[in-house]
Amino acid sequence: MVLTSLRRLIPLFVTIVCLGCTQVNPATTDSLYSYKQPSSDGIGKVYMGREISQVMGHRGASWLERPGRKADEQPDVAVDALELKPTDTVADIGAGTGYMSFRMAQKVPDGQVLAVDLQPEMIQMLEAVRNEQGITNVQTIQAEEDNPHLPSEQVDLALMVDAYHEFAFPREVITGVVDGLKPGGRLVLAEYRAENPMVMIKRLHKMSEKQVKKEMAAVGLTWLKTDDRLPQQHLLFFEKAA
Repeated sequence: MVLTSLRRLIPLFVTIVCLGCTQVNPATTDSLYSYKQPSSDGIGKVYMGREISQVMGHRGASWLERPGRKADEQPDVAVDALELKPTDTVADIGAGTGYMSFRMAQKVPDGQVLAVDLQPEMIQMLEAVRNEQGITNVQTIQAEEDNPHLPSEQVDLALMVDAYHEFAFPREVITGVVDGLKPGGRLVLAEYRAENPMVMIKRLHKMSEKQVKKEMAAVGLTWLKTDDRLPQQHLLFFEKAA
C-alpha cells in the first residue's frame, strides 16, 4: 500500500518539504508585500492583509500521513468533488508526500498528475513510493519558491490542499499556476475554515472564504463555487477565463 511505503520512507528524510518553505528576509520591500513583527505562527510577511504562516517544520511529513487524516479531512470525498475526467492533466501544488497525488492518479488513468513541490527531498520520497508501487501517471516537478514550473496551458485542474497559506510568494506562485491552466481550467483550494473557531488549527493556517476569493480575484480567476461537504475545510473552486 502507498501509505505503508510512505511510513517506511519518512524517517529517511529530516526535512519537510512544502511550496514556500524558505525564510523571508524582513528587510525586503516591494509593492505586493509588507512586513511586520512576526506573530507566533507567522513569518511577518503580509499579502493583501494576511500574514503568511510558518511552515510545519521537519515533523510535517509524519503529520501528512497521520492515521487520523482520512477521518479529519475525508480526502477521498474531496477528490470525488473535483469531478475529474479520465484524461485530465491535474497539478497537485505543494504535493508533499503525494497524499493527494496518488488518490487523483486513480481518477485519471488516461491522464496524468503533476506533483509539484519545492524541495528535492520530498520529490525523492514521492518518486520512491511511485516507483515502488508502479504508478505510471504521476510526474514530479521541482518548483521554486516563486514559480511552480507548470507547462504552459496544459493543466485541466490544479489542486492546493492546506498549502497556499504557507507560500512565501503567493502572487507569483498563483500567477504561475494560472499560466499553466488551460483556458477554462480550474483551480481548487482546500483550506481549513477560518470562520469556524471550532476548527482547532493555528490561526494563520486557516483561511476565510472572503480572503481566498480576494486573493484569487487579484490574478484574474473567477469564483465558481464553495463546496463545504468536508468536515473542517472549504473547497473553493475558481476558473481561468476561456
